[in-house]
Amino acid sequence: MRTLLWDVPMLLPFTPDQFLAVFAAYNLAVWPAQLVAYLLGLGMVLALLRPTVWTHRIVGAGLGLMWVWTGVAYHVLFFASINKAAHAFAALFVVQGLLFAHAALLRFDLRFTRTHGLRAWLGWLLIAYSALIHPLIGFAGNGYPAMPMFGITPCPVTLFSLGVLLLAQQPVPRRLLLIPLVWALVGGSAAFLLAVPQDWLLIASGLLVVPWLWRRTSVPVRATSA
Repeated sequence: MRTLLWDVPMLLPFTPDQFLAVFAAYNLAVWPAQLVAYLLGLGMVLALLRPTVWTHRIVGAGLGLMWVWTGVAYHVLFFASINKAAHAFAALFVVQGLLFAHAALLRFDLRFTRTHGLRAWLGWLLIAYSALIHPLIGFAGNGYPAMPMFGITPCPVTLFSLGVLLLAQQPVPRRLLLIPLVWALVGGSAAFLLAVPQDWLLIASGLLVVPWLWRRTSVPVRATSA
């Protein structure tokens, strides 16, 4: 039985063991979606490294797919078995996925160019953390399959999305920021309620990145058109 940082039985409708069991069942059931998610993420990273007129479409569609998949496959089909709030979380994730797709494919107000500077460094840091460091910490703590995986579970998806938004042309559409902030606080609470150390950065990134982008002011970034 996992031990919480402190006893919080009244705050959660499930135990830490139930929480980890959901990840285990989910990862085993959806395999090889994990590999597909990494291939999708790699394609998005390559598009960001060498922006073209197609980059915003590739990235927006990729983020949209990750959020919608996570909302339906993880929240509805698995997490809802231990938490009734999962259906509300699923709705938020599906909405966010549609917002990403709409911004990139219809409104064309989520765009990318080659960027440098602090904002870009932070963006790439969050992308690398979500894809590599977050799962490594989870593997060291609980092992596979009882761990959140890149691209198909809520916290890594949110971290990856915030990293991508830091690489976008400014200003970032504000409608894309609200749900990631909500999940950074809700999902990030696992860092202390469920002793999930890899999610501490999720809380920090939500509280720092979202207000930074919301104000539409940032450290000057040199941009060159693709």
